[in-house]
Amino acid sequence: MVNPARLITQIAIVGSQILGRAFVDAYKQAAKNAAQNAAAGGTGRAALDATTRKTGISVEEAAQILNVERTASMEEISKSYEHLFKQNNPKEGGSFYLQSKVYRAKERLDMELKRREEAEATKNTTPPPSSEV
Repeated sequence: MVNPARLITQIAIVGSQILGRAFVDAYKQAAKNAAQNAAAGGTGRAALDATTRKTGISVEEAAQILNVERTASMEEISKSYEHLFKQNNPKEGGSFYLQSKVYRAKERLDMELKRREEAEATKNTTPPPSSEV
């Protein structure tokens, strides 16, 4: 007759071994992927622009949070920001976390608008190449 305690112990040991191997394999694969991304110049988070790395939020994510288009005007962004910021006021039962996300999203879109304006200004002030030979 089979001892139930021994059977349960054997099942636990075999299960632990299987899970242990799975974790080791997953770690090896993650390390391999990280090495490949580093060798390829970083196609993941490392390849993001400096502002996204600095703020931790992409333009696309910020636009989704504020429910505006990526190329929205400052007026649209401000209107959406004010509405969502008021809706998530913790003093009125809102969420401080969501209010913070709304604030960071507006901050990120403001940075993007400023960057676009600077790029446009640079493009407009750059003299055309001369055709003299």
